[in-house]
Amino acid sequence: MNKPALPLAENTDKPAAKTTAKPAHTPMMEQYLRIKAQHPDMLLFYRMGDFYELFHEDAVRAARLLDITLTQRGASNGHPIKMAGVPFHSAEPYLARLVKLGESVAICEQIGDPATSKGPVERKVVRIVTPGTLTDSALLDEKRDSLLVAMHEHQGKVGLAWMNMASGQFFVSETDTHNLDAELERLQPSEILLAENVLPAPQYKAALKTLPVWHFDLETARRSLCQQFSTLDLAGFGCDNFTLGLEAAGALLGYAKLTQGQAIAHVRSMRVYAAENYVRMDAATRRNLEITQTLRGEPAPTLLSLLDTCASNMGSRLLNHWLHHPLRDRSTLRARLDAVENLSGSYREAHEIIKQCVDIERISARIALRSARPRDLSGLRDTLGQMPLLHAQLKENSSQLVAGLAAAVLPDPSLTSLLHRTLRTEPGAVLRDGGVIADGYDAELDELRGIQTNCGDFLLALETRERARSGISTLKVEYNRVHGFYIEVTHAQAANVPDDYRRRQTLKNAERYITPELKSFEDKALSANERALAREKFLYEQLLDQLAPHIAPLQRIAAAIAELDVLATFAERALTLNFSAPTFSDEAVINIRSGRHPVVEAQVEQFIANDTSLNDKRQMLLITGPNMGGKSTYMRQVALITLLAHCGSFVPADEAVLGEIDQIFTRIGSSDDLASGRSTFMVEMTEAANILHNASGKSLVLVDEIGRGTSTFDGLALAYAIARHLLEVNRSYTLFATHYFELTRLNEQFAQLANVHLTAIEHQHSIVFLHSVNEGAASQSYGLQVAALAGVPNQVIKNARKQLRALEQQSAMQNPQGDLFNEIEEKNTELPEHPALEALRNAQPDELSPKAALEKIYQLKKLLS
Repeated sequence: MNKPALPLAENTDKPAAKTTAKPAHTPMMEQYLRIKAQHPDMLLFYRMGDFYELFHEDAVRAARLLDITLTQRGASNGHPIKMAGVPFHSAEPYLARLVKLGESVAICEQIGDPATSKGPVERKVVRIVTPGTLTDSALLDEKRDSLLVAMHEHQGKVGLAWMNMASGQFFVSETDTHNLDAELERLQPSEILLAENVLPAPQYKAALKTLPVWHFDLETARRSLCQQFSTLDLAGFGCDNFTLGLEAAGALLGYAKLTQGQAIAHVRSMRVYAAENYVRMDAATRRNLEITQTLRGEPAPTLLSLLDTCASNMGSRLLNHWLHHPLRDRSTLRARLDAVENLSGSYREAHEIIKQCVDIERISARIALRSARPRDLSGLRDTLGQMPLLHAQLKENSSQLVAGLAAAVLPDPSLTSLLHRTLRTEPGAVLRDGGVIADGYDAELDELRGIQTNCGDFLLALETRERARSGISTLKVEYNRVHGFYIEVTHAQAANVPDDYRRRQTLKNAERYITPELKSFEDKALSANERALAREKFLYEQLLDQLAPHIAPLQRIAAAIAELDVLATFAERALTLNFSAPTFSDEAVINIRSGRHPVVEAQVEQFIANDTSLNDKRQMLLITGPNMGGKSTYMRQVALITLLAHCGSFVPADEAVLGEIDQIFTRIGSSDDLASGRSTFMVEMTEAANILHNASGKSLVLVDEIGRGTSTFDGLALAYAIARHLLEVNRSYTLFATHYFELTRLNEQFAQLANVHLTAIEHQHSIVFLHSVNEGAASQSYGLQVAALAGVPNQVIKNARKQLRALEQQSAMQNPQGDLFNEIEEKNTELPEHPALEALRNAQPDELSPKAALEKIYQLKKLLS
């Protein structure tokens, strides 16, 4: 499509008199600059005909980000106008790219009539597209929620509010500032709202938007929230005593309304997020367990990628949410486990029906925002038609949860009937092209369509009459969108046309004409088409009004479908991956028989299952063994089994009995944080400090090779002190992997510590990992053998082996590392005396001859060496 020339002034004015004053902006550019000044921090898509244009710095930026052409046309205020543009009918891919880059875009549409405008056509910003306020399916990730988060901090506390614009979910909470990183890792927001000069920008990959402080006013927030929910106060939401949380929620609600340019009717309530209802995980734990993203930032292989065989996008998003929000309420968990067990024989049938469902959750939001497209509604109609089948399939299920969800999917018959009566079976893709409203629904529309439908018959009859009247057998009566209706005659027959023919267009080989009769029909037919499109638009808007009262029931149906989808997926995964149902105990215990790491198991041919036993008399497992022996995998599998059980899923083990768990902590792997100026060791110690301060007797703690980021003595001392603190103070369920073999003696002081090790076999200077966990400490670390496996040159390995023997001999003689377990301060014992000192003390100088004295000196020197 060719872009039209830029109409810098959309009406031609009389030429201005010559003057030496600086040229002024054109009227159109004045309008653009006025609108742009209201949105200075975002790109402005300015509608001109069939294009969205960008000017000046916006054009330069968009050309760079979107790889589109940057041009210069005309001038305004004496300067050339830089510009770039995208077709309005295919703008969505460009918007999606900009949003993915964290950009916000203001969409400015023509709202005036060019035919009646005396100056520039009236325009205004009708909506703002930002990373956290997306609702259009073309801009959203189908399997991931896009969250808008607002935060407000004061004196060590932070108020958080977050909204899923595409579903209408709205939450609020208050927490300590030190929990902020963990909360952001849990939420994974697309956009974060901050008050100016109040809270430092968090180190998180999300678009940041700063708002004036007055947006976070408490009384304004209360009024706007009560108005949104049509309530007198907020006591019914359980947050009436909040301050920071409500301030964040008020700012978020105002921003959301601003971006949509209208009320957000699908946001009907606000829920308080209570952290104590969930098994808490800090930011490091969520990353280390690779729940939804690998440590390299990739979407697979992860726990989510393994489990997500959901039949719907709604189910995939809910599964993602469940994995990041493991529950502590055992009645809910037992209900889910019972549902999974009872769906084992019928999940295939349920999935086949759910697979045909559209995304009701997001379509409901678009209905509320009046942006739903015709095929959204036809898909909704067809999906609601499938719900009686899903209900019939599951209503007799023995699980009360499944039976209840099956009942919840049944729609209001009047809603289904309305959609069937109003929409065509296959409506047009976009409303502006028509073909959306069903025949027989509206008499006026049927009449206008009849004129168009009979058009073909009229043209054939006219063609027959004109051929007979003119005697031209090759005469044709046709139509195109550019020139309308016409009669086409070849140049050879042009002399034979009747006198009432008026030339409309000349071609290379033919002439095109119009007659009074054909012109009259054209006016009537084209007018009918325009009026039919206008009538369809009116009826479609009317349909959206009629659907508005059904938004809340549609949201409940969407939630029920999503939950059934996830439960059916859990049933399928349990059978496919050989998972078993976990058991919850009131005792302080974690007993796992033949546990497996589900993600690693899927990547290897054979996985070695291992047992785990932790209780109040066996609180810590001190794990030793070679690198690559499987220590980290073993620890992570215990955490993942615990996590899956608290999501209501079966687990990768033959048997799992779990006591109460309140938190999961991990200190695994090594990485620096250059953006915050923190070294690898500093990151390690920060994570360790968080565990020591917050872990309880009901927490599961994984610690892998703590202390390796500093000197041997410092690292060993820290590892010893941290392990001891976990045993004496935190008393958590702890898996503690280490290469400091000196720590294995801790079980001499603490009976609740057990040594276990990963086995390996050495064969001809190589090593075979057995990956099985056995009681007792490892005999050696096999570091040189692992280095050889990694491809370190043989000469380097030989030199290392030689140096290792020398170091071991020196250590045996001098024992420079001391004994951390010999508590010198408490027992007041003395260090053993060096043999040379004892020999010197026993010597009798007066009794030695010169020769004997010389021999004694040689002996002392030998002792010292």
